Amino acid sequence: MNIQKNISLKPYNTFGIAAKARYFLEVNTVEELRQALRLGEYPEKFILSGGSNMLITDDLDALVLHINIKGIEIVDEVDGHVTIRAMAGENWHDLVLWTLEKGYGGLENMSLIPGNTGTAPIQNIGAYGVELQDTFVSCEAMNIADQSTRTFTKEDCQFGYRDSYFKREGKGMYIITSIRLQLTKHDHRRNTSYGAIEEELKKKGISDPNIKDISNAVIAIRQSKLPDPKVLGNSGSFFKNPVISAREFHTFTKDYPEAPFYKITENAYKIPAGWLIEQAGFKGKRFGDAGVHKNQALVLVNHGQATGDDILNLAFKIMDKVEKHFGIRIEPEVNIIRPSLLKGRKKITPAADSNEGYTKPN
Repeated sequence: MNIQKNISLKPYNTFGIAAKARYFLEVNTVEELRQALRLGEYPEKFILSGGSNMLITDDLDALVLHINIKGIEIVDEVDGHVTIRAMAGENWHDLVLWTLEKGYGGLENMSLIPGNTGTAPIQNIGAYGVELQDTFVSCEAMNIADQSTRTFTKEDCQFGYRDSYFKREGKGMYIITSIRLQLTKHDHRRNTSYGAIEEELKKKGISDPNIKDISNAVIAIRQSKLPDPKVLGNSGSFFKNPVISAREFHTFTKDYPEAPFYKITENAYKIPAGWLIEQAGFKGKRFGDAGVHKNQALVLVNHGQATGDDILNLAFKIMDKVEKHFGIRIEPEVNIIRPSLLKGRKKITPAADSNEGYTKPN
């Protein structure tokens, strides 16, 4: 095994934080992952996938295992559907483009979501009215403690809004090595009603879009709102949209009748965190090299030399002001690395991504 020392993690996290790994190993197969987890001389290990849903706040005094397991294959075709298997190290957007080239429908609304395929089930990624669970069949995962493998069905994953078993009971216990998705070969269910997709299609003069048209519309919308991490360091949406009760919602809308919202159930309403942050005055603001993006207040950015602490302190500043102004506490969606730094901070539950974080000690 080619274990390297003192490796910069700047190329491996989309925020572009200049942290270092004391030890670093690129894992290219499932068997290599099993062997790496058994390395007793490195008791502290850190699992690194696409680096798109994390904020590193310090150097990592651990063996960083970079999951780079690649491969996409067709495993079944029946009745107008196809089941594919994608390995964890595949870039998500590249996977979407692969399916579109094959003419398979189901993932087009999730075009340009950053990150790798292995982390998609953990977050139950979604965009523009579609979530991973809509096409998900199963995933294979390795138990970190004993390196056994297990297949998780859709029911096993207990998907919710940006939530799954892997963020709760299974937190830090498994590393997802591959996923299986069932897609349509024809008669695709086209979802164009969410967000600005229809408006974007009209601008392009498309009245009867195919799945590639929908993907291109989503890409255009995302590129107009979200910065490219290769140009401006970021992790996409930093905060989750808060969900409040019907009682809280009616109180909130009395004070802010103009506020946008989404009704989830009779007793649950989602309020766009970006709107709350913008109304609190943070959109486009810069604090040193840490800032809030000018086009999308949900996105925190690194203008060049921001540290993880700089970004985290800005996040707390935003959270505190939004809560004081609206009485609603927003929470990070990203996985904040180095939990000890959160001591003394109130009411924060950093999201956990078991393909991006420390393993539990044996």
